[in-house]
Amino acid sequence: MSRLVMKFGGTSVADLGRIRNAALKVKAEVDRGHEVAVIVSAMAGKTNELVAWVREVSPFYDAREYDAVVSSGENVTAGLMALTLQELGVPARSWQGWQVPLRTNAAHGAARIEAIDTTLLEQKFRQGLHAVIAGFQGVSPEGRITTLGRGGSDTSAVAFAAALGAERCDIYTDVDGVYTTDPRITKKARRLERIAYEEMLELASLGAKVLQTRSVELAMRYKVRLRVLSSFEDGPGTLVCDEEEIMESRAVSGVAFQRDEAKVTLIGVADRPGVAAAIFGPLAEAGINVDMIVQNISEGGATDMTFSCAVDDVPRAERALRTARDLGAIDWRELVTDTEVAKVSIVGIGMRSHSGVAAKMFATLAREGINIKVITTSEIKVSVLIDRKYMELAVQALHDAFELERAGG
Repeated sequence: MSRLVMKFGGTSVADLGRIRNAALKVKAEVDRGHEVAVIVSAMAGKTNELVAWVREVSPFYDAREYDAVVSSGENVTAGLMALTLQELGVPARSWQGWQVPLRTNAAHGAARIEAIDTTLLEQKFRQGLHAVIAGFQGVSPEGRITTLGRGGSDTSAVAFAAALGAERCDIYTDVDGVYTTDPRITKKARRLERIAYEEMLELASLGAKVLQTRSVELAMRYKVRLRVLSSFEDGPGTLVCDEEEIMESRAVSGVAFQRDEAKVTLIGVADRPGVAAAIFGPLAEAGINVDMIVQNISEGGATDMTFSCAVDDVPRAERALRTARDLGAIDWRELVTDTEVAKVSIVGIGMRSHSGVAAKMFATLAREGINIKVITTSEIKVSVLIDRKYMELAVQALHDAFELERAGG
């Protein structure tokens, strides 16, 4: 008997009617002869409500109690899903993270999964019971409830699929698959039948919100086949798989974007060994996630260093850099920030075997009169930083230029 993991996000279990709709999908797989482990999120909006309550009670809260409160939304959904399945004639029971147990480290609010003991789950499967597991949560070495951070239910689902040796992990959400770009930006966006792990990881890290980045990393590491499906429409969805399962890879599979980017430039930095560490060390200590980095050619013993980060991180980045200069760790003449930029990227494993992809991207943007401020590349990605006002135009133009509305290679 094959085994499936089915994960339902918050919008898919937002009320009792939607929980029943999700349960019917589970029943259909059970009726096909599958053993099923269901991973559920909290009902839509519930986690935000719980977080707000914690912050209202205690602005400087104990992270352990934060996790105890915030994890409760998934517990409610798991119990309701198990009850609904029982009413539909499917033998099922609910599990909380500590009951499995799913073991994590002690980083409350952003815990990492260390191990899943499937002994009890396997025992219940042999007894004919299907599992409904609260996502997003686990248990620390001290026996305290932990949470995995936002989007952690996706990570839970993939981890359970790997631990249980599942044939596939189906992620049910409010979209019917992974698209070549955001359909709200261009109506020509097309649902992909298959996408490689590496491509999905790049798209997730670049702002595509279909799957959480950590879940794709786990899936790629343990070769868990993922399928993204709609909870509300019937359809094949998108299969996230190893690139060997994709017959022919086109040069570009998708266009991603991040709207709220900022560009920070340090002018007149002393050009000497260790200067990059002196700049980015304080930023790391301040919790700033730096993305694109460019160092200009040195002139007269000084250089300019440019990097991008989230707009919300700019005040903390400026403070960290000024503090480092005051302490004598680094020296620079001027700090310039631009908070009106966006990042646009093209992604595709086919770039490895297709030449001229970057040139075509740059020529397309030039024809639209869009100036490129910063460029970074990897083996399967080219990203540019541009003025935010041109972001949607850039996405549409690139989608057209690479003919992403067409299926096939």
